[in-house]
Amino acid sequence: SSPTVVNGVARGIDRNATRISVRDVPDIELPLKPNAFRRLLSNLLGNAVRYADNVKVKGGVENRLLTILVDDDGPGIPAKNREDAFRPFVRLDHARNLDETGTGLGLAIALDIAHAHGGEIRLDDSPTGGLRAVVQIPV
Repeated sequence: SSPTVVNGVARGIDRNATRISVRDVPDIELPLKPNAFRRLLSNLLGNAVRYADNVKVKGGVENRLLTILVDDDGPGIPAKNREDAFRPFVRLDHARNLDETGTGLGLAIALDIAHAHGGEIRLDDSPTGGLRAVVQIPV
């Protein structure tokens, strides 16, 4: 179920549980491919932890739409560059969109996975000062 997946990914990235906090993720069985969903989360959380000291993950389901918010307190991405962040191999200033291997595919892969599930990811300003990734997937 979803909180277990989210917590598992968060613990895998943030072994000491000091930098990623997970709250309010609903306990629902998702019609998602678990490995793909795990990859999406790990790309988003891995990115956030790379550029920020603190990451907050929360989620909810409303109108049959799962929404997961990943907020960080890092440098963020200027609004004009956010669309480019999803393009494969594009490296922004601060290299915000790199995946673990540094190929610039992290956000592109996450977006492909969201699209494959009929969902979307968008980037926004975070109330914590950095970047907010908003994942929305129909359930």
